[in-house]
Amino acid sequence: MAVNPRQAEHAITKEAQASSAIDHSRIGLSVAETAAIDRSSRGPVLLCFFLSIIWLLVGTVFGDISSFKFDRPDLLTSQPYFTFGRLRPAHLNVMVYGWASTAMFGVSLWLMPRLCRVQLKIPAVAMAGIVLWTIGVAVGVWLLLGGVSDGLEWLEFDHRSADPLMAAGAALVGASVWKTLLNRHVSHLYVSIWYVASSYPWFLIIFTAGNLPVYQGVESAAVNWFFAHNALGLWLTTINLGLIYYLMPKIIGRPVYSYWLSLIGFWGLALFYALNGMHHLIGGPIPSWMIATSITASIMMIIPVVAVGINQHMTIVGRFGAMRYSPALTLLVLAAMSYTAVSLQGILTALVSVNRITHFTHWTIAHSHLGLYMFVTLSLFGGIYYILPRLLSREWPSRNLIRAHILLVGFGMVLYVVALGIGGVLQGLHLLDANSSFEASVNATKPWLLMRSVSAIIITLGHVLFAVHIAWLWLLRDKTGPEQSPFFYVRPILVKSPTKVPGR
Repeated sequence: MAVNPRQAEHAITKEAQASSAIDHSRIGLSVAETAAIDRSSRGPVLLCFFLSIIWLLVGTVFGDISSFKFDRPDLLTSQPYFTFGRLRPAHLNVMVYGWASTAMFGVSLWLMPRLCRVQLKIPAVAMAGIVLWTIGVAVGVWLLLGGVSDGLEWLEFDHRSADPLMAAGAALVGASVWKTLLNRHVSHLYVSIWYVASSYPWFLIIFTAGNLPVYQGVESAAVNWFFAHNALGLWLTTINLGLIYYLMPKIIGRPVYSYWLSLIGFWGLALFYALNGMHHLIGGPIPSWMIATSITASIMMIIPVVAVGINQHMTIVGRFGAMRYSPALTLLVLAAMSYTAVSLQGILTALVSVNRITHFTHWTIAHSHLGLYMFVTLSLFGGIYYILPRLLSREWPSRNLIRAHILLVGFGMVLYVVALGIGGVLQGLHLLDANSSFEASVNATKPWLLMRSVSAIIITLGHVLFAVHIAWLWLLRDKTGPEQSPFFYVRPILVKSPTKVPGR
């Protein structure tokens, strides 16, 4: 039977307090010590979030114009830097390296001290790394708009000027993360530490390998997709899975369901994901053993994907009602579900029978946005909603802005993925039909591309509201904020399990 909402609220509060008390007792940390740990990373984390929001807005504008050009090809063609061939790669790189990666720096610099129960080490080095990384991204974008590009997807930034700055920046941030890890006050490493710590050496390896100017022809294509696919799996995915593994149990006051499943998910990702990228080159002039290996590794990814999916679902099951008053949890749950969905979709797309339809179509764009936005960006939104109030010592000013932001970006991106998914399949079927013209394949996608532009406007409005809300929080003079956190007044209703009658 349903219990009284006030009783449910009181029970949740008492449970969370009890969980927190047990945790502090076990690890020997006081509230003051936790606050000191957060203060040690405050400067670098706030800088990362500030810069990432700027890049989010810049990348959104680039993406909107690129989308509108599919509906009106003559839009903004008088200036070369507004052409699609420059704006689209600028949009991709700004969103991956400017928005997502910079926000991930902030997340990892906040997570690692908390997980290691020690103050952030060499924060000045981390700050220097963030600045170098930002300069590198800015130089890369400026040159891209000016027509200077390496011509490889995800690797368009100039390898002589922008890439060395970015590699140095990531190395310095990683040095701060690893210095903190090596000075930890814990013996047991929680799974989030595995994900966050491994991300930095993995990124530096694949980024350096992808940008070496020694490859030509087929070799260049293979290395290109070795980097592009692993940038998603061994960089963007890992830090965000670490964030979800940390915040989801913490918000609901329940430990992660299975530590062993989390290790299977981590080591399965490390073992199989690095070999996946060649399925983007099915049908290309590369050795068949490379394609076969990539398809096999893609199928084997079902092991870590299912392990992570089960672990996250079993952690949150029975606590979905908490999403009603925790925007961070709402976004993290959506991100976790999207990770499972995009991973299973990627396994399906790696099959030759499916790939021959979806390859070189808008389906691939829908698939990448399901991963890069529905998983990565929603996860980072959730992390920012949780972290910023704790660093600024004040609550979010408006629950209505939070709700509007979540609804706009959620609905907009679902519309985006569905529209381009359907349009991509229709496009692929026309391209495979010997009796159909190329013009017919273009015409088949027109209504779905228009729908994408509509979704882009919706998402843009959500981003603007998010940025405005962050500015409001930042400038808020009253540090106490509202007495109740956002969504608090929508109280979850718990359902008691039926009392078991002895003998039945």
